[in-house]
Amino acid sequence: MSEATLYTKDLDLYYGNFQALKKVNVAISERKITSIIGPSGCGKSTLLRVFNRMNDMVEGIRIEGEVIIQGQDIYKPGTDLLKLRKKVGMVFQRPNPFPLSIFENIVFGLRIHQMYKKDKDALRQVAEDSLSAVFLWDELKNKLDTLATNLSLEQQQRLCIARLLTIKPEILLMDEPCSALDPSSTARIEELMQELKKNYTIIIVTHNMQQAARVSDDSGYMLLGELVEFGATNQVFTTPKDKRTEDYITGRAG
Repeated sequence: MSEATLYTKDLDLYYGNFQALKKVNVAISERKITSIIGPSGCGKSTLLRVFNRMNDMVEGIRIEGEVIIQGQDIYKPGTDLLKLRKKVGMVFQRPNPFPLSIFENIVFGLRIHQMYKKDKDALRQVAEDSLSAVFLWDELKNKLDTLATNLSLEQQQRLCIARLLTIKPEILLMDEPCSALDPSSTARIEELMQELKKNYTIIIVTHNMQQAARVSDDSGYMLLGELVEFGATNQVFTTPKDKRTEDYITGRAG
């Protein structure tokens, strides 16, 4: 079994008086794809956003327990959020390219982190490497000056992933990354995830159980803020240990 690169210990999260996460204990293995499934409103996306502290932006939020990434509690006072979000990148439900050229989208993070700021050749090489990693370089190498927002939705989503890769994260969070895509585009993004897991730890929230079964090594089922079950995807889907998981997988609940 791969070593856990991220884990939570008795994680509770409150929005004011509402408890959105309840004593979540999970260990995410390095360089695997982990899927979080469950009905709408069960806490999947809330849990995902805990891992790079995106929830900090919500007024009245309170976190109890621990979230450990590579041995560091990311909720300890003094945590450098810029460094955390460099290490833990996020891809959203709908692609969100900036209204800039393809090239400027790719190097945006490098400029924020002041990397290679005076070396145009290095910037172009990073852009080529990142676009190649998501299989877009051959399609876009002669269009780097065109607006990124003119790309197809699938190309935009790949571009957003490439934009993350430029700053060399270690963990990729994906919140319903295929929800805006058609089946053929979804299949290509799933193929991309299989390639990316060779170098990255990937956590994906998905409402699509078939997708979770296809792409993930481990899966967790959430219900009403509780992580009901977590384990190898094959085990969770074929021999779930909790009846609530079985009811959801078989369509009797959720």
